[in-house]
Amino acid sequence: QVQLVESGGGLVQAGGSLRLSCVASGNIFSIKVMGWYRQAPGKQRELVARFTSGGRTVYVDSVTGRFTISRDNAKNTMYLQMNTLKPEDTAVYYCNAFSLRDYWGQGTQVTVSS
Repeated sequence: QVQLVESGGGLVQAGGSLRLSCVASGNIFSIKVMGWYRQAPGKQRELVARFTSGGRTVYVDSVTGRFTISRDNAKNTMYLQMNTLKPEDTAVYYCNAFSLRDYWGQGTQVTVSS
């Protein structure tokens, strides 16, 4: 059992920045990988960034160089630093953790105005 609580979403102008946070609780030691996904209206949910089981990071091409995924193990928190935001980044962003199954946060809305 893993619980994920997200924060940091909001409205921002194009070119601005936001930092999303995801605090994990419960059986955190069971977590194998974590990452961030997003879903825009009428679109499929897509991977934004994630850690691999080997400790590497993976980014979708559209955010590479602008977004950075990180974590603070002492705080059981994962972050997504989003810089140079574009209107096409507008979506609900979800925190994901995988142990024996997938766990999801409630989602946080990110809206980027042009």
